[in-house]
Amino acid sequence: MTAAQLLDWTAVVLLLLGALLSFAAGVGLVRFPDLLSRMHTAAKPQIMGLVLILVGIGLRLFPDPRIGVLALVLVFQILTVPIASHIAGRVAYRTGRIRRDLIGVDELEEQMDRRS
Repeated sequence: MTAAQLLDWTAVVLLLLGALLSFAAGVGLVRFPDLLSRMHTAAKPQIMGLVLILVGIGLRLFPDPRIGVLALVLVFQILTVPIASHIAGRVAYRTGRIRRDLIGVDELEEQMDRRS
């Protein structure tokens, strides 16, 4: 097996694993019962799936200079998705759109009680 074939097979495995994680994120969005659980599954496996997919594409395009674009996509996604999820979660919490019976430890409620 040549080095090019090894890179191709590694890229295929990474692409399939990334697609599987992205599919799991999609299933979680449909199946989980509340907003906070859905946000968790939309952020965590989606980002990991995207990382695997981008690394697989990068291995496939290895000598190509467009790999820098893939790195930019990855950096922007890693920076924006967790922040957006955090902000959406806080808004949902403050507007009462979450199921409080599913929260084990509510640290935000203690902080909000101290402020008011």
